[in-house]
Parts: sequence; C-alpha cells; structure tokens
Amino acid sequence: MNKSRAGSRIIIALDVEELDSAKQLVACLKDYVGAFKIGKQLFTRYGPEAVRMIHEKGGQVFLDLKFHDIPTTVAKASREVARLGVFMFNMHALGGFDMMKQAAASVRDMAASADCSAPIMLAVTVLTSCGPEDLQRVGLSLDIDELVRQLAQLAKDAGMDGVVASPREIRLIKEQCGSEFLVVTPGIRPAQSGQDDQKRIMTPREAVQAGANYIVVGRPVTQAPDPVAVVQAIGREIEQ
Repeated sequence: MNKSRAGSRIIIALDVEELDSAKQLVACLKDYVGAFKIGKQLFTRYGPEAVRMIHEKGGQVFLDLKFHDIPTTVAKASREVARLGVFMFNMHALGGFDMMKQAAASVRDMAASADCSAPIMLAVTVLTSCGPEDLQRVGLSLDIDELVRQLAQLAKDAGMDGVVASPREIRLIKEQCGSEFLVVTPGIRPAQSGQDDQKRIMTPREAVQAGANYIVVGRPVTQAPDPVAVVQAIGREIEQ
C-alpha cells in the first residue's frame, strides 16, 4: 500500500532490546511510516545487521548514533554509515564546524564516486532531555534558544542538510536557516501520552504546524497494544 503524506513524515524509534522485537515493529509499520530510527542500544548489540533487516523489509533507516569525535574520525565513520545505504544519520553540532564540514564533504565525495545518493546529514543541537539547568552544569551559559540558533547556523555553514532539535525551537531554526533547512524533531508525544524523560515536547500536530519536516515517535507507538492504530491516529492528527 502507499503510505500517506503525513505517514511519510513519521519516524519510529526502535528503542528495543531484541532484534526480533524490532522486526515485528518494522513488519507491521513499514507501510505506514517514513523511516525507522536505530539508536545506540540496538546498533551496539546487533550492528549493521539491524540496518540490513530494515532494508530487507523495505523500510528506510535513520541511524541515530550522534557522532562526536575529532574531524577525521567522524568523517571516516560517516563514510561507512553512507555505505550502509541509510536514509539519514546524525552527529553532534557541538563537535564543531570542522568535524561537520569534513564529514559532509567525505560523504558527498563517496556518494559521487559511487554514483549514488548521499544520506541526509543532520546535526544534533540540544538534546530534548536537557533543560537550562543541565546546560549550566556543563558550562554552557547561553539560553537554549540562542544556543540552538547558533548551532543550527553552524551546521548549515558546515554543509549539514538539517538538524535534530526540540519542537520548541523549530520556528527559530527555520527563521535563522531558511525553510529548506530540515528539522527532524524528537520530543513528540501524541495527545494523552506521558512525557517520559523528555522535557521540551509537543504533539505531532503542533510540531508539523511549527515547520517540522520529520517527527520521531518512540514509546507511545512501540509500547502500544496496537502500534498501527497509534500511527494512523498520529497521521490523522497531522493531516488535521
């Protein structure tokens, strides 16, 4: 079946322990969502096997490993991610301009030589679990909005395609970096869902209205008795 336009903007976070659990979620949701996010837990245990499983089932992968290292290391790791054929992946903007620039150039050079499309490259601004007091404890004195604004501009200047940011900062990022600069936003909680460990959250409808290109949803879907019904409800909420 053809997924809805709203559904294509939904990314499901596969934050599960077992590959079999991930397989079940991919099998039932692949026709309703745009991609599946593989994070550190699943990738550390199963590695590229998890990526291949999703591709074999016809899904797209957002590899969420949040690279943060010296520029050469991240550039080389990014090339290997691109070889896996993922849809998008990310790194921390706090890794700096040179790290992001070298990674972006390395991936695009590899894609050009292989005559294939480069994955979407994203920079993480400020984690949605962080509040002002968390930033102060690590020596970051800027308020969150200004820090996100500066990091988003730095990412754009370095050649990133977009950023991962809280839905609360979508509008300011679009104002700073332009409407074509992508914003992928976690911290999405459908109406009636719990907040879990997120601090800067929005509903799917609010996030899309603010300008989000993709929304990431995890536990409200993956822990639901009927994940398909929840995803369809989110799609309807977006379309409204």
